[in-house]
Amino acid sequence: MRSAVEWLNYHHLYYFWTVAREGSVSKACAKLLLAQPTISGQLARLERSVGEKLFAREGRALRLTAAGATVFRYADEIFQLGRELQDTLRDRPSGRPLRFQVGVANSLPKLAVYRLLQPALEMAEKVHLICHDDRPERLLASLSLHEVDMVLSDAPIPPQSAVKAFNHQLGECGVSFLASPPLAKRFRRGFPGSLAQAPLLLPSSDATLGRALRQYFDAHDLRPDVVAEFADSALWKAFGQAGVGVFPVPTVIETEVRRQYRVGLVGRAPEVRERFYCISAERRLKHPAVLAILTHARTRLFPPAPHSTDNTSADVKPA
Repeated sequence: MRSAVEWLNYHHLYYFWTVAREGSVSKACAKLLLAQPTISGQLARLERSVGEKLFAREGRALRLTAAGATVFRYADEIFQLGRELQDTLRDRPSGRPLRFQVGVANSLPKLAVYRLLQPALEMAEKVHLICHDDRPERLLASLSLHEVDMVLSDAPIPPQSAVKAFNHQLGECGVSFLASPPLAKRFRRGFPGSLAQAPLLLPSSDATLGRALRQYFDAHDLRPDVVAEFADSALWKAFGQAGVGVFPVPTVIETEVRRQYRVGLVGRAPEVRERFYCISAERRLKHPAVLAILTHARTRLFPPAPHSTDNTSADVKPA
């Protein structure tokens, strides 16, 4: 009897897997840089090998048959393991730093990102850190392709996401309102009611923190004067430093922001929770840099959250 190793051609399987992922032979050809007859021929050979039709044509599109769906599930696991093996060998060459690729949601404050990633740079093993700043949905796509080791975000991966990934909450904190010294002195008294008369610089309304702040204002019956909204937190800090308005920051970086931007405290809103997540493609974390970040965040960077309603957690596997 012939074994599977003898008859299963992994090149054919890879071409099939790529066509299934891309949705058409032409798209797979563009990704693989191969001619269409080559891909079609490899698919035909694979179908003869397994003795089943793997695709059914619906108009100009291809649909996986029941057998094709089964083969795809196995192929997906096979190539995921292959990528993990490749990443492990690539990231740990003898005598060279450990490569650590991180996707950073562009809504995160850059000082908070530094505080979160700092433990990876202080490991005994030298780390080569590579950061990719982008929109969360694009970073999750990179994570699914194993182009990054983890994604830092202020929101968990949504339940309806097509990307298979796992949320690991690093911690949470309240929010501090800061402003240039004259504005801070003017609006500190009577906080938070004083915010109704203050010019505010806020994150955009579709951002996680932006929505939380607007709920906070509603709960306190405040109708503040929103001077400007920003997608990048560095922008509202720069405008705040110039005296344009009062701006929010996570309390965990309040001290650094006050020192760096020479601004003062207006007041703190501990009930507005800013949360930080590590999103990974694996449930059990193994990458040593990710483990260092998670351990430091949970034990030293963030105090225990008294009112956290988020139940996500990491299953940590020692490296």
